[in-house]
Amino acid sequence: MKAALLDSPGPASNIRYGDIADPTPKGNEIVVRVAAASLNPIDVYVRAGTIPVNLPKPFITGSDVAGSVVAAGPDAKRYKPGDRVWASNMGLQGRQGSCAELVCSSEEWFYPIPAGVTETDAAAAALVGITAHLGLLTRSGLKAGEIAFVNGGTGGVGSMVVQMAKAVGAKVIATVGSEEKAALCKSWGADLVMNYKTDDVVEGIKKFTAPRGLDVWFETQREPDFLKMIPLMAMRGRMIVMAGRTAQPAIPTGAFYVKDLTLHGFAMFNASFDEQRKCADDVNRWLAEKKLKPAIGRTFSLKDAAAAHQFLEENTLGGKGTLVGKVLVTP
Repeated sequence: MKAALLDSPGPASNIRYGDIADPTPKGNEIVVRVAAASLNPIDVYVRAGTIPVNLPKPFITGSDVAGSVVAAGPDAKRYKPGDRVWASNMGLQGRQGSCAELVCSSEEWFYPIPAGVTETDAAAAALVGITAHLGLLTRSGLKAGEIAFVNGGTGGVGSMVVQMAKAVGAKVIATVGSEEKAALCKSWGADLVMNYKTDDVVEGIKKFTAPRGLDVWFETQREPDFLKMIPLMAMRGRMIVMAGRTAQPAIPTGAFYVKDLTLHGFAMFNASFDEQRKCADDVNRWLAEKKLKPAIGRTFSLKDAAAAHQFLEENTLGGKGTLVGKVLVTP
């Protein structure tokens, strides 16, 4: 089969389009013919060697995938050939990735694609949907009537936070960097959208949430500013961090504890099969109900996977600002 292969970590140009043996399922593994894969910042970090991990050689890049089952191992019970499925967590912890014509992994990592949901939407919602759910609902327990804030309302995770908050009946405030992004965020139901380049975000949050403050702050940026965040929080508010591996921000502990605040940090790939499946069940339900609509920014062919990585890196690490939504790779 054809795949986007990496022989050693490094720049995007290290990815080559080539041949690798078709996988054969063992135990409870299934083989899926890929209709769409999507890239995430974690894929950039793994490819670049920023996160040192033991990679198969050659390594297939990519973590999210959607497609149809073509073969199942002797112990597989969840799926059979012809079933449409999606998955995240490919390309991690020794598993081969998703940017290939076929993927093979234990069936626990896969979830059924609901009727009426496309493979491209399923792939685009995979890692970011599970990540948003783990932070917004599993960790912070956002409830109907509460108010959540997310930095970057049209980013991969941020877009899911906005839509999930609305799906559970909460209000949501988001920041964006352009009028185009603001219009998209509002189309998902965001109650207040501010341009962080031109608007006074702190004053906007104060006015919208007065007199209580924010119930949930979902921080997607690598350098959280707790000196700014904590005064905006409601009593017993919850703050979520899921980025910034090297960040060492100052935390005013006095202002933090007198409000009974809680701070939750998490990494999606630490969650168990069962924890992730609970998130995926809600993602599937909301996709089917059209309450979640993943934003797809750009689609590359499999042979152009190196260019897809370069484009994503320029936007996630370089701040180029030319991406709205997810980057997809299709065979």
